[in-house]
Formats: sequence, C-alpha cells, structure tokens
Amino acid sequence: MYEQYWNLKEKPFQNTPDPKYLYLSPQHEDALMKLTYVIAQNLGCGMLTGIFGCGKTLLARVILKDLGPQKFCTAYINNPVVSEPAEIIRSIVRSLRPQSLPEKKTEMLIDPLLEKLYNIFLDNIRDGKENIIIIDEAHAIDDLRVFEQLRMILNFQTEERFLLTLILLGQPELKDKIDALKPFTQRIPIRCHLGPLTEEDVAKYLEFRIKTASNEAAPTGDLKAFFDKETVKAIFAYSGGIPRRINTLCDLVLLSGFAKKTTKIDANFIVSIVKEFNLS
Repeated sequence: MYEQYWNLKEKPFQNTPDPKYLYLSPQHEDALMKLTYVIAQNLGCGMLTGIFGCGKTLLARVILKDLGPQKFCTAYINNPVVSEPAEIIRSIVRSLRPQSLPEKKTEMLIDPLLEKLYNIFLDNIRDGKENIIIIDEAHAIDDLRVFEQLRMILNFQTEERFLLTLILLGQPELKDKIDALKPFTQRIPIRCHLGPLTEEDVAKYLEFRIKTASNEAAPTGDLKAFFDKETVKAIFAYSGGIPRRINTLCDLVLLSGFAKKTTKIDANFIVSIVKEFNLS
C-alpha cells in the first residue's frame, strides 16, 4: 500500500520469518554459528532460547535455507503441545516422510512409531542425507514425557555418529525445564540465547531492513532518509530492542506517514503513532 510512496519494492517491517531480512547482530551471528556447528559436526542436540519476538524462528529458517534439501531431511515442528507423547513422534515421522494419518491402533503406539522413525533415519543416512529435527516453541511443552521422548530419539546412533540433530527453540523458561531434566540437559552440548537489541543495533537493524526492501535505484535505502538519531532513540525506547515490536511500530509509522503525506519521520511522529494505535 505504502511501498511506492516511500520508494520501496516491498514492506521492510513484516513480522514474517523471511530469511533475507535476518539482521546479524553479534548475538544473532553467534547463535547462527553455534547452531550451524551443532549440525555440521553432528553433535546431536542444540538449544536456542530467547525472549518473545527476538528472531528465533527467523534464525531457524535461515539455517534451513542454508542447509538446502539436497543433503538434509528436515522435520520442523512449530506446535509441540500434544495430548500424548506419541504424538510428537508421529509428527516427526509425518514431516520426514509424508504419509496418510494412521488408521490402525498399532500405528499410533509409541514403540512402532519409534521403530518407523529409526528406519527413516537410517534410510536417509544411506541416501546421503542428514536428519534435522527442529522443535519450535518448545517452552510450551508441559508434559515431561514429551521431553523424555525427544531425549530417547537421541539414542538413535551408531558407534560413530548420531542419526539425527535435534534443535530446540523456545522462550527463556525452556532452559529451566531442560535443566530440571538431568539426563536431557547432559545431551545438549551447545546452547545460545537471544536478548533485546542494543540501541546501536536497532539503528543498524532499521537500516538493514530498509536497504533490503528498497528499490535498487532508490536513494532512500539510507536510514537518514527515514529516521534521524532522535527518531531511532524513540523507536528503541518504545520497542525495548525487541525486533517484533520494532517491526509492528515501523510498519504502522510508514503506513501513517503515507496516509498523512509525511516527508520526514521524527521522534514526535513515533510517539503519536504509539498513542494512536495503543502500542504502549
């Protein structure tokens, strides 16, 4: 709607996990390196925690994009809340090998499912493909038996290697849940955490997103064409450095600036949008 007015080819502040919009702050770059290392070195399991809206899912999408389907088979589970522990294994099986829903009771029992999953892992390895399982929103798991099932599949290994890599993503409370499960916590060699962006990184984040969305021939890829230092301070003050909050605010700012035919966005305009849309 407002893209042409601001000389953009697309909206720069969408809250969707588009890999090209991942801004690599030092902490994001560190997490990307560590999780990629877990996968590349076949370490079995890694964990990424972070506050809501800090970019965990986006980071995982970037990793999947970089891996590519040629060498990796991936199960991405974004809703791990289940009524029975067997359901998490069933979801992984269906993701790795798409198939119709089970009809026989024996197909819904945990032991046959684990056996099927083990064979899928082996088949993929024989085909030259690695198995990656990503559990997003893992902090929402309240049934400890689900974590036990995830721990159990880490037993799927040969003398030389794991048959899979398990990546857990979740809000900070995931750490407490995992730490309470001593057999599981010992299986996670690498952990990383994402917090809010600093004010300096917020400025770089805004500039990166605007440049990514700008028309190639447009001079408006420069951050100063949109936000000066005081405006960045106002955005940081409202958002607390949380990317999702930054995106929500800045999308509404660009929309309102277009509607009001604003040519320069200042700190007062940011404050007015926060009040107008009850964002505080």
